[in-house]
Amino acid sequence: MKLPSVLYADGIKKGKQVKFGGLNHNLGAGDGELWDMRNLTSDYYPLLATRAPRRLYKTLGDAGGLFCWEKLCWTDGTGFYYGGERKGTVTAGQKTFAALGAYIVIFPDKAWYNTLTGEFGSLEATWSGSSLTFTNGKLYEEDAEANCIQASGVNWEDYFKAGDAVTIEGCTKHPENNKTPIIREIDGDKLYFYEYIFTLDGEDGVTPYTETGSLSVKRTVPDLLYVCENENRLWGCDKTTIYASKLGDIFNWNVYDGLDTDSYSVDTGSAGSFTACVSYLGYPIFFKEEHIYKVYGSIPSNFEVMGSATLGVAEGSAGSLAVAGEILFYLSRAGVMAYSGGIPQPVGAAFGLERHKNAAAGSDGLKYYVSMQGEDGAWLLHAYDAQRGLWHTEDATHATHFARCSGNLYFLNDAGEIWITGNIQDPPAEAEPEGPVEWVAEFGDFTDDNPDKKGVSKIQIRLELDEGAEVQVYIQFDTTGEWLKVNGALGEGTKRSYYLPIIPRRGDHYRLRMVGTGGCRVYSMVREYYDGSALKSQRGRQ
Repeated sequence: MKLPSVLYADGIKKGKQVKFGGLNHNLGAGDGELWDMRNLTSDYYPLLATRAPRRLYKTLGDAGGLFCWEKLCWTDGTGFYYGGERKGTVTAGQKTFAALGAYIVIFPDKAWYNTLTGEFGSLEATWSGSSLTFTNGKLYEEDAEANCIQASGVNWEDYFKAGDAVTIEGCTKHPENNKTPIIREIDGDKLYFYEYIFTLDGEDGVTPYTETGSLSVKRTVPDLLYVCENENRLWGCDKTTIYASKLGDIFNWNVYDGLDTDSYSVDTGSAGSFTACVSYLGYPIFFKEEHIYKVYGSIPSNFEVMGSATLGVAEGSAGSLAVAGEILFYLSRAGVMAYSGGIPQPVGAAFGLERHKNAAAGSDGLKYYVSMQGEDGAWLLHAYDAQRGLWHTEDATHATHFARCSGNLYFLNDAGEIWITGNIQDPPAEAEPEGPVEWVAEFGDFTDDNPDKKGVSKIQIRLELDEGAEVQVYIQFDTTGEWLKVNGALGEGTKRSYYLPIIPRRGDHYRLRMVGTGGCRVYSMVREYYDGSALKSQRGRQ
């Protein structure tokens, strides 16, 4: 008698992954999402791929800052360098840079460098003396009264220019002459201002007199903590006040002449100190930790500061501001935020509960690179792909400054090294390539959508390795902390599939880890597994 045939099934299932996302350091990370990584990139998405090697451009002895305005510039000790050549002397320490026209300004030194003429100097100017005569003068070729100060033998053009606002201090006979008027003309040792700007002697108040003592005439600049350029003005702030320079004039911050070209300043009433500023979408924007202020208007008479109580830049992370994909990113106390001019939105969910501080960032136009310090004090450099919304962790770089120059993104690290990173185009000839990149890809828990026990029997990986590169695959069961090697290291330098058998072990979940050196691109990964029961198994039991 013929019996019916019985269908045979080995119970082996396959889990296939051909799309590899970015970092997801959350307990709820799904099957195959990347829990942790080093030196991976989204450049080849949806492939899992290693970042391109960087290039070391220069090593500084006592680095203080990095900036680009047509050419790369930096400070090293007390030297300011532009295009690799020393151009001026500054104090040692960390610097803030901005640029307007041909001028690069350096704070807190209040120094400037002209990229066209090669001149270097101070934004401020001060004359000090023991004698200053207040007298009558002239204005626009006409006689004028009570509008002149004279210091015998002084060439005022060595200090100031017409249009400068200067602060006069030290007057005791007529203290009302301690003021900040605007120079209208300069004639040798005479400065001319508007008529009747000063108080003179005599009943009619037009008799010249001389002040003696410790006298000074100064052109001053506010002590700015943060500075940026917007619409042909420099904008900046100290802890509580917003300032704008005279239109097109980096030297004058106290010109209040009732004109459209005037300087501007305003105090804000919210608690806390300013933490950063930036020019974005045509507006100067100022940040506190809990406020964002945007300045509207085109001239001082219609400037209006509008504030919103929302997450701003975290203290110590002023350097985290960078635009990628036309979106402004920065680090707040709650994590990395994306700002498009309205309410900032968080984009740091991939880091889970981890909080960061002391960030510095830059952009190649589409990616946001940020170096941040974690809760354990360790530094990591991360890259956010603004097009794909993916985070990738690179390495333990502690970057202090970023600058984009000639199409390449440079960063300065805490060791004084200037590196070129990202997709490098026409690097300087002296830039030395980095060695083979060491990388790690650790996937989150695989449960294969099944709460029961399961076991893995084989892994098939299709990948491409650069010449001389290699990769080793590991597996861990039930978060024991023990990583077991899966077969030997892979490293044939070709694009192909590898079939890796595994000694089966039943468990609730498992993880895979890939560790390699050199360039690698993973196209797909297939796991062969079988389902077990819901019963609890003893450790090590099949």
